[in-house]
Amino acid sequence: MNSQQKIKALDFNRRPGWVNALNTVWKSSYIFGTESRLDKDSLIKAARKTTGLSDLGPDFPEEALQRLLASIREEADLHPLGRFITRQRLINLLAVRLRAEDLFKKHPEILEQPLYPVMLVIGLQRTGTTKLQRLLAADPDNRALLSWEAMNPTPINGDVKDGKERIKLARTSEKGLRVISPAFFAIHPVEHLAPEEDVLLLDVSFMSQTAEATMRVPSYAAWLEKTDISPAYAYMVKLLKLLQWQRPGKRWVLKTPNHLEFLDLTDKYFTDVQYIWPHRNIYKSIPSFLSMVSHASTIFSNQVDVQKITAHWVRKSGYMLDKALSFLNEKNNSSQFTHLFYESLVKDTMGVMQQIYDDRGEPFTPELEKIFKEADNRNARGKYGQHVYALEDFGIDESYIDRYTKEYRKFLQDLRTH
Repeated sequence: MNSQQKIKALDFNRRPGWVNALNTVWKSSYIFGTESRLDKDSLIKAARKTTGLSDLGPDFPEEALQRLLASIREEADLHPLGRFITRQRLINLLAVRLRAEDLFKKHPEILEQPLYPVMLVIGLQRTGTTKLQRLLAADPDNRALLSWEAMNPTPINGDVKDGKERIKLARTSEKGLRVISPAFFAIHPVEHLAPEEDVLLLDVSFMSQTAEATMRVPSYAAWLEKTDISPAYAYMVKLLKLLQWQRPGKRWVLKTPNHLEFLDLTDKYFTDVQYIWPHRNIYKSIPSFLSMVSHASTIFSNQVDVQKITAHWVRKSGYMLDKALSFLNEKNNSSQFTHLFYESLVKDTMGVMQQIYDDRGEPFTPELEKIFKEADNRNARGKYGQHVYALEDFGIDESYIDRYTKEYRKFLQDLRTH
């Protein structure tokens, strides 16, 4: 992808011709039984065959998987390639759980160890969270979740220390995504050796926002908002301890906007949390994310309805922000939060990094500043192309977003004033 190429919000349907041709031919062959199966028993059987293991653990979230599958089958309207990718991904998540349970039994010391302290980046989507995560991950004391680990936190074929097999699989997935949707990297680079969102660890319990950010699953999304997802966070901690056991560090650097909705659970399950909350003009961050969801959705379906994506995610963004603000008010401990602004992160990156370390009570040394500057240069903005978007691309204006973000806009105004 040319770094000067512009990727526009409404260009999401411009897929490589071979993808459309493949889907057409594949769909016509469904009468011969080529449709990828998305039922619980078939997926579990395939995962057990792949791993040679059978125990999914006493806390296996069967209802969550059933509801997700039903929503995908009935509402997502996946094309054949999207259906195939979804099946393989779900099999892999089940295989992760099978391998994890096997290791927990063989090595009880994994779960006996304490969880590291957590630096938790919680900003809304498209507010600089990826930049922050990759900068913080450059600190050798910080333990980041790398993309290949997020995809497969459990060792494969004994690659406990070097991750050789899992890195190979992640590299293949990265290449596949580049081929299927080359424009997506200009919006969100998914590099197999780079840090990635820990929402992928929640996926192992089938209770996360990943599905609704990549396909249309309204009934599942509605169920998830009303459901206690404590089991997903509890299992996430188990996986983080498993990752610590494989590659130690001093503290975790975690990041996903998903946490905004569940800060009470991060407070309950994580240790010594520093919440790092970047803020950006929501009239820019929200359309950027709507564009990202639209582009991601074409990887799975031909029926991408921008109006439905917009209605869902504008409301959802306001809901997440309100939940986070409610927690902040109830917690009444502002010292645990580091608030920063996207503009400052871009213009005065090192000043922001120093603020984060000062708030945590950690020294911001010249050596550390040098490391962060080098990391910032490696992850230059727009290296995969320029992402172009605007509210009008989605048929909305500022007043539409205002309906759902009243409390957050007031909070931002007070934050800027003080």
